[in-house]
Amino acid sequence: MTQRLIRGAALVTMDDTLGDFGEADVLIAGGLIVAVGKDLPHVGAEIIDGRGRIVIPGLINAHMHTWQTCLRGVAANWTLLEYFRQVHAGLATLFTPEDIYLSTLAGALNQINCGCTTLVDWCHNNPTSAHSDRAIDGLEEAGIRAAFFHGSPKPDPKPGEKHFSEIPHPRREVERLLKTRFNGTNPLLSLGLAILGPHYSTLDVAMHDFALAKEFGLIASMHQGGGEAKTPDGWDRLDAAGLLGRHVNIVHGNNLSDVQLARFVELGMSFSVTPENEMMQGHGFPITGRLRRLGAAPTLGVALESALSGDLFTVARMALGMQRALDNAASREQRGSIPETSTVRAREALSWVTMDGARMLGMADRLGSITPGKQADLVILDARLPNMQPVLDPVNSVVTQASIANVEAVLVAGEFRKRHGRLHYPLMDERLAQLTASGRRIAGALGIGPEKTGRLEAGGEAK
Repeated sequence: MTQRLIRGAALVTMDDTLGDFGEADVLIAGGLIVAVGKDLPHVGAEIIDGRGRIVIPGLINAHMHTWQTCLRGVAANWTLLEYFRQVHAGLATLFTPEDIYLSTLAGALNQINCGCTTLVDWCHNNPTSAHSDRAIDGLEEAGIRAAFFHGSPKPDPKPGEKHFSEIPHPRREVERLLKTRFNGTNPLLSLGLAILGPHYSTLDVAMHDFALAKEFGLIASMHQGGGEAKTPDGWDRLDAAGLLGRHVNIVHGNNLSDVQLARFVELGMSFSVTPENEMMQGHGFPITGRLRRLGAAPTLGVALESALSGDLFTVARMALGMQRALDNAASREQRGSIPETSTVRAREALSWVTMDGARMLGMADRLGSITPGKQADLVILDARLPNMQPVLDPVNSVVTQASIANVEAVLVAGEFRKRHGRLHYPLMDERLAQLTASGRRIAGALGIGPEKTGRLEAGGEAK
């Protein structure tokens, strides 16, 4: 059994019992964290120098449409309404299974590069089984831990076709995926359902989809917000039918009433906030503070690399900064001054992308903290770089100063996926060239493309 020992690093464990360490070791064996402490015995173990580094749990991206990676930057100036029209009714319809594979692979690799070890891939462009299979192929090839949330496409209906809001989630495809791709042979992969929810479907479809997820014991995740609800009383009807609970994950949720939010927290439902995406495209202010007042916590996601960066450090800072700003503004209005101290601590923001993400996935016993017995999903940050020195408080330094540049190494189940600042993926240049060709073909079909001058080729110079 291969053993690895990270020696002499600062540890931000996110384990309330263990606490943090200014300098300590982490022993890894069989894909698990075996021990945490000072001067651990290490006979026969591979030694990894942790001096000048900070080790944190692997970050958990709770919501991303990874299939849009080949469209990076295309939606940067689009509102939510433009996004619906241009992406779902337009660009999405042009994706082949190979396009889905390339985007998912590249997006997952970038998540590893950014320090993410677990990705919730909310894949809602699966018109065929081949599209789903190639997306899963991309996740497997990247080597990331992934929850594949199977969704369905949302094109404009052709004459004689039903609107997507009237089409139930395909039971047969769910059964096929459980038998073939999620049968336990790859412990890094799990399945969830990216369903329409009552906001984007008829009541009959919502009832069917929620019941389907409950029957198979799968997380049911759905977008909430953006335009008028298809079924305004849908949540009440689903609650009355006993279809809500801990397995239900709401994405965004900006337009939920206080009564609804309190009820959902009472039921143990989880919430995935995408703060930068929500502020950019018009969803509304993130519900982070509203959840906190109810004693709950959000998970955080990137959502769209077609519109913004895939860096979860930035997402956590966005969520932290926005909530502090909202709290400060409320205090000025109510008291005439800002609060005596910050209303949200940096450690809490780090929990949103570690332990709270693990809880949302039902994997808090396996992920989210540097705890003996849990999976060795770890990120080693090089804190010797100019952007982080001096490190006076490791937690604050990670949340407010760290960037992709500091992600020196990433381990998933004890195996290096990134080391010495470089991803362990040998076909990077080839796949990025294919990704570029894919994105240009798809975007070009709708007249979207690079300027004639100053164009930057993948792996080359401006031309």
